[in-house]
Amino acid sequence: MDPLSTAILNETRRQFFSLSARGLGSIALYSLLGQRLRAEGLAGLPHFAPKAKRAVFLHMLGGPPQQDLFDYKPGLQNWYDKDLPDSVRQGQRLTTMSSGQSRFPIAPSIYKFNQYGRSGAWISELLPYTARMADDIAIVKSLYTEQINHEPAITFVQTGSMIGGRPCIGSWLAYGLGSMSRDLPAFVVMNATHSNPKAPIQAMSARMWSAGFLPSKYSGVALRSGGDPVLFINNPDGVPGNVRRTMLDGLSELNQMQEKRIADPEILTRIAQFEMAYRMQTSVPELTDLSKEPEHTYELYGEDARKGGTFANTCLLTRRLFERGVRFVQIYHNGWDVHGTVPGALPSQAKDVDQACWALVQDLKQRGMLEETLVIWAGEFGRTTYSQGKLTPTQYGRDHHPRCYTIWMAGGGIKPGVVYGETDDFSYNIVANGVHVRDFQATILRQFGIDHERFSYKYQGLDVRLTGVEKATPVQDIII
Repeated sequence: MDPLSTAILNETRRQFFSLSARGLGSIALYSLLGQRLRAEGLAGLPHFAPKAKRAVFLHMLGGPPQQDLFDYKPGLQNWYDKDLPDSVRQGQRLTTMSSGQSRFPIAPSIYKFNQYGRSGAWISELLPYTARMADDIAIVKSLYTEQINHEPAITFVQTGSMIGGRPCIGSWLAYGLGSMSRDLPAFVVMNATHSNPKAPIQAMSARMWSAGFLPSKYSGVALRSGGDPVLFINNPDGVPGNVRRTMLDGLSELNQMQEKRIADPEILTRIAQFEMAYRMQTSVPELTDLSKEPEHTYELYGEDARKGGTFANTCLLTRRLFERGVRFVQIYHNGWDVHGTVPGALPSQAKDVDQACWALVQDLKQRGMLEETLVIWAGEFGRTTYSQGKLTPTQYGRDHHPRCYTIWMAGGGIKPGVVYGETDDFSYNIVANGVHVRDFQATILRQFGIDHERFSYKYQGLDVRLTGVEKATPVQDIII
């Protein structure tokens, strides 16, 4: 059988139509293998002038309690241990962790609040450093979601769908806008440790930074806190660099032959990933070597920044990643699922992240990078005002609550020093300027110059968007 017939037999239907539309892919292959690799984004993007070139998503995994950190409700002191009124709950579905309770006693926050900045933002005593940057951030108190359990809620805020298998935000941006670095991936992920061993943990897996149905080269690359920063970054014992280079060249030739036969775009991805991995053998060790950081860096971020894997350390590495051209960084900080006892877990959680968040914003600001860098602090949902489990003056727990929660954003064209949205007297329902998770995602894309309604990827015959098919609107009131 001749080579053309063999290639046709090996093609899938989608590959055939894809091949017809894009030719033989030689231009893409050349750009991937050329001496001066330059990863371009999609033609036509950005749709308009972007405000942000890069972003970091600081995900507080588990759901921070908004009424203990940002959503000050002093009137709740008069409601201590009284049941949440039915008129407030309105028949809301509860998780199995509190649905069996005979009562829903209201638990006011035990933490002190003060007002800060031009906006007079109320911020808890647990976040003294965040309070110092009240004029640098936009606090949104009215985010909401439909998802009441962690797994679908995390997936929803990261991918726009509660069902797994969709690309996350970092992958969408890497796909649409390409890379700004030749030697590092466009999208990097770090899982930070937390200091309280008793803090509850949410299970995490690589699907949270997966490219989903996008080509796999747009997946996030995880940097590890111990051992080699990236698995298998070093050559095996007895294999020098020149041998590795010769092996990769031979493997590339074989992959190119296969790509010409069946036109599978994942083969191009594989070639690009091998080449990126080779370059990362030099770039990653230099990136993670903090020995040359001046002492004032650790005065800014705190001593925890010297310890690999801490939240402060990942924030410092984020600044270094941005300096080297990485477009999107995702940091997960676990332990915010405060069911049993808020006082037992929340203070240490807040301390882990407070100074580091402030330091990252100030560091970027001092270096003239904040204006083009979007910083996002958020969880997947909020917490209930009623106590889950035992309630005493010094002990209470909070269950999952999707109807309202608080996030903050800074830089990247976000208005500094504003508070947006409002909740009722029980921090239970939104009464002004609700922001759905899809609106939040549309706002992120908007800051990168992307119209979320015009940004899609054809999958299973559909033009799939990060924000889905339902209405989503960027939050114009917090955009410069």
